[in-house]
Amino acid sequence: MPRLLHYSDIENVYDDPTRAGRLAGCVRGLDGEDAVVCGTGDTTSPGVLALVERGRQSLDFFRAVSADVDTFGNHDFDYGPEATRGVVADSPQTWVSANVFEESGERFAAGHVVPHTVREVNGVRVGFVGVTDPATPSLNPMAATLRFSDPYAAAAESVAALRAESVDHVVALSHLGGGDDELAERVDADVILGGHVHSERHEYVDGTLLLRPGANGHVVFEVELEGDGENRPTATRHETADAPVYEPLAESLRGRVEAAELDEVVAVTDGPLDRTEETVFGGECAVGNFVADAYRWAMDADVGLQNSGGIRNGPALDGEVTVADLVSVIPFEEHVVVAELTGEELRSVLRECAAATVDFGEPDWWQGHLSGVELVWDDDRAEIVSARVGGDPIIADRTYAVATSDYVLHTDHEFPTIEARHRAAEGDIQYEVLADYARAVGVRSETDGRIERVSGVAADD
Repeated sequence: MPRLLHYSDIENVYDDPTRAGRLAGCVRGLDGEDAVVCGTGDTTSPGVLALVERGRQSLDFFRAVSADVDTFGNHDFDYGPEATRGVVADSPQTWVSANVFEESGERFAAGHVVPHTVREVNGVRVGFVGVTDPATPSLNPMAATLRFSDPYAAAAESVAALRAESVDHVVALSHLGGGDDELAERVDADVILGGHVHSERHEYVDGTLLLRPGANGHVVFEVELEGDGENRPTATRHETADAPVYEPLAESLRGRVEAAELDEVVAVTDGPLDRTEETVFGGECAVGNFVADAYRWAMDADVGLQNSGGIRNGPALDGEVTVADLVSVIPFEEHVVVAELTGEELRSVLRECAAATVDFGEPDWWQGHLSGVELVWDDDRAEIVSARVGGDPIIADRTYAVATSDYVLHTDHEFPTIEARHRAAEGDIQYEVLADYARAVGVRSETDGRIERVSGVAADD
């Protein structure tokens, strides 16, 4: 009976060699001649080591687990298409992608990437198709030169080709996030192995088994393609925390981390700054305040703004804080920039802090962290109760300088009010700004009430 071993969005697992070793140990312990090892995107980046190695540290992991098939996530293009092509060419697995193309219209990395593939396992033919979120160029400016076609039409075409080859099962490797439901409705797949959204999922949609293991290598799903009495696929969830460490991988990654030389201590915290998903997307938090304050300080702006999704999950900042710790908070090579907005536009941006404008988020996630702003937001009414900058009400026709990531000016998925035309100045790379601020000002663990979420309160401005 064929089995699938599924991981996804492992992202910064490489920055913790022991955790990466446990993930590999879990996969290796479950592997066998009847198993296909599957990834579903964001398996090369982001993270501290990924930034230093341009994603090539992932090759150590792929070889350790004998990866079989993978598809692309938006972060797999963090260092540009050429870097991705290099990783793909040197990977042991088959990269499967039906909807990613070069600017010329040719399939991305033609010769190394296929729209679909077939694996025969113990006499059973299993077909795989891969699809990626078509919004990737907006989510990741480094992918701006690539073209992403309709994933549902592309998947349907590949699935039809696989069914014509008389496969016994069809598996979709998906980095569509919230689009997996539509994929299940429109494509004749037995299993959708999903990613992109960092929350776990394990359910049947229109008879299709739909899975997401969450982020950062904490869970591996084991799928039995002929698992129950109704001949439906079934899945077993395996946590990696207690898995044996595969030491060859852990040792290799430790060597890479040490060689990065990012161990300078820039500050000592007065308490832990949590950066779990629940905290970062829950509203005001210390790590969000720290980042937004650093941006405003560095650019001498009226307002600092950080998108919640740009703050990566990981261990709390606690005690000595190194440059590597700050890279791990925001492991992207994006500059901090100043956007000049009218007061009316700024109020729109503040509304977008609470809007689920991204398809990889949950409806109640808080999407923005602020500096220089006092905001009271009514969750029930979905409206601003009050908003002040520097203690004063926002004036509609006044111009405000907002320090934020260059990414925000390019994407239309987060803070769509801010556009490239608003760009007024450019500063250093984000983590460099954080390090400079930490050296000069420090890293504080408390919040100050700058964002207050209430229910049923009338607006006063």
